[in-house]
Amino acid sequence: MNSLAPHSRVFGAATPLCRGAPGEPDIVLDLSRLLSRVLHATPTGVDRVEMAYAQTLLRLAPDRLRLAAIHPLGWHGRVPVTAARAFLDTTARRWARDGDRETAWARWRHALGAGLGLAPRPHGPPPRADDAVYLHLSARGLERTALFRAVLRRERARFVPFVHDLIPLQHPEYARPGGAALYGRKIATVTALASAVLVNSQATAEALAPYLRAAGRRIPIHVAPLAPAFAPSQQAATDASPYFVMIGTLEPRKNHLLLLNVWRRLVETHGAAATPRLVLVGRRGWENENMLDMLDRCTALRGVVIERNGLADPEVRDLIAGARAVLLPSFAEGFGLPVVEALALGAPVIASDLPALREAGGDVPEHLDPLDGLGWMRAILDYASPASPRRLAQMDRMGGWRAPTWQGHVDGVLDFLATLR
Repeated sequence: MNSLAPHSRVFGAATPLCRGAPGEPDIVLDLSRLLSRVLHATPTGVDRVEMAYAQTLLRLAPDRLRLAAIHPLGWHGRVPVTAARAFLDTTARRWARDGDRETAWARWRHALGAGLGLAPRPHGPPPRADDAVYLHLSARGLERTALFRAVLRRERARFVPFVHDLIPLQHPEYARPGGAALYGRKIATVTALASAVLVNSQATAEALAPYLRAAGRRIPIHVAPLAPAFAPSQQAATDASPYFVMIGTLEPRKNHLLLLNVWRRLVETHGAAATPRLVLVGRRGWENENMLDMLDRCTALRGVVIERNGLADPEVRDLIAGARAVLLPSFAEGFGLPVVEALALGAPVIASDLPALREAGGDVPEHLDPLDGLGWMRAILDYASPASPRRLAQMDRMGGWRAPTWQGHVDGVLDFLATLR
């Protein structure tokens, strides 16, 4: 691990009710991402990470945890813990319900309650010196370097952000227009201000390292793989018709187009009745006109390829658990959260041969080149069979795999933070 570059001493913010053990820093957890998503009833992967940290830290380290947020208009302040607990509980319940059926009034009522109870509140200077870290778990607002410098000065805290990937810089062709330049400013804030960095995979750590070197920074990087969001269900899947699942925003990087072409060929070769279904779980994204044209206009795919969006967590869990396999033909990933979620639910995975996806699932999934259409088609046909040898072999490999847990993840992060000086 890289050594920590010399830096001036930093101090903690407002004194909590009781202190942690010597060497354990106070933690200021930024909830800006979750608060900004208050009108969204279905979460993204980063939303789940911030939620998991908040819930787990409130359980493991409540005596040294403070909650904060940066308002979209730019002011920073504390978030009352009691109001935050209620908000987190309500948000978790919303995620467990069908987001598509939530009324507009219910969304606005939730937003109004969050706005009244959770608006960031100004706070005075810390009353005494102590160590503290400021955890920022998303890329939200990181392009505002001066703002974060002021926040850290006010909190007298070391900055420890979570970097999930470097994809907009490594693969700007998959970013929205202007996305690479914007993300470059976010990473510049990380390289300028961070005392340490959390990442989800060794692949992300290796992608970040050149930017730290270019900035002349030698700081610790802690690899903390993400845990699955879903616990296995006690209810067995009842859908006898074979189907496959792909989870993720419909965008070019995810390579949905490969699967759509595979499914069109399957229908042309075997007929719609003999073709397994493909269920796409995710909202429509950006720069994906060719893919959307196929979904909207290709008659061969109608009734065979199904879009599902706004699903409640139990519905996503059950879809994954009953699938012949979860498919991830991505061109680039920072981590393979769908891999972890699928394996934790006992569902096989067929994924691109990417370092991050191999880290997530080890040797359990099958890995294919994301451009090998014939290879993907052969694998899908094999896995669709009730007695699929390849699927049975993966199920055997799955027996030795263990999913990470959020408690283990956060425990490791807390141990890491205690080493920062």
